[in-house]
Amino acid sequence: MSQQLTARFVSALSACVALAAAADAQQTSIGIAPVTLGDEPYVFDTAEQHGVRVDVVVRGLKHPFSFAFLPNGDALVVERGASLRLVELATGQAKLAAEPVAGAPPPAGFRGGGLHDVVIHPDFATNGFVYFTYNQPGEPDPNSTPPGRRPVAVTLARARYEGGRLYDAEDLFAGEMLPGSSGSRIAFAPDGMLFMTTGAPFSDAAQKTDTVYGKVLRLTADGGIPDDNPFVGVAGARGEIYTLGHRDQLGLAVHPVTGAVLAAEHGPNGGDEVNLILRGRNYGWPNFSFGRTYEGPRQSPVPLGPDTEQPLILWIPSIGPTGLAFYTGEQIPAWTGNLFVGSARRGEIPRTGSLERVVVNENLEELRRESLLGQLHQRIRDVRQGPDGLLYVITDEDDGALLRISPSNL
Repeated sequence: MSQQLTARFVSALSACVALAAAADAQQTSIGIAPVTLGDEPYVFDTAEQHGVRVDVVVRGLKHPFSFAFLPNGDALVVERGASLRLVELATGQAKLAAEPVAGAPPPAGFRGGGLHDVVIHPDFATNGFVYFTYNQPGEPDPNSTPPGRRPVAVTLARARYEGGRLYDAEDLFAGEMLPGSSGSRIAFAPDGMLFMTTGAPFSDAAQKTDTVYGKVLRLTADGGIPDDNPFVGVAGARGEIYTLGHRDQLGLAVHPVTGAVLAAEHGPNGGDEVNLILRGRNYGWPNFSFGRTYEGPRQSPVPLGPDTEQPLILWIPSIGPTGLAFYTGEQIPAWTGNLFVGSARRGEIPRTGSLERVVVNENLEELRRESLLGQLHQRIRDVRQGPDGLLYVITDEDDGALLRISPSNL
């Protein structure tokens, strides 16, 4: 190579290194500055429900992950990995109880451990049962990287709620101990069966039937295996498995009328999905995905493969879907029948979270969609319909909040 060509090559290489360094520097400062929610109501116009009011019900929650309403209008809120909190009269003049709900698993003390989801039994008024999931810690592993890392097992538990605390908590189901961790969601079907999501974002466990990770599980209300699950009796397979090939599922909803089960799933970098969960089906991960790896290349040469279910709803770029709810109330009439999905951030840009509204037909086929609450610049972590027929969301922030969404003229 001539000296001139060598000089050009070195100059070009130096420029590439400089651009990469600048990109790395920019990566550390992308996104807008943190935004603190105000005390006054926010009023927005939306595409089909003109005039929407958003009220801060309570604040002071530390990174809430999920919540469940009690019949009296109170709400139980999970601070991820930490505590279960009580919001008294969440549908009215709300107040955050000063102390965490007693009887829940203790805070994990390490990333990925502790509480995740919470739901109440369909017959809560009679039995008082509250169900929750958590990552149960194992013993520290001296051979892990870094040394002393604790494996976890995703666990379903049940307790009786009375007088602001949990009693007689018991584990109903637990997965295998793994060095990594992921989130989980649970939801009851109209027939009393319990669906539960598990994740496998960074391995091929989602395609293996001898592990419960990367799956949607179907359990009885006591944590048992239903006889008609698709892998019951299959040698070496976990009978709890209902579907496989999932990455990281942080939203789960069952339609209260039809019983259709939907799960919201994170792609790696784009390719976020809402899937219709059908018995025994394979949803592709990690062999097939619409997303890219975090380094940029495509996860798979083609997004779908043989005998692989395609998504019901797809997002490119990523929205970080988390939380999922059908709205069946009449207080916000233009939204009745719509599907709502929480969004932590869009396109890998911090503080661009929103609430996604998807209009679907009677076959759950998408007609149109709209992003809501983006002006608040919050990570929307969960969404639920309240017993008052209004929508509620929680924000995953240091000073997390429970928000109420209602028509501005209500």
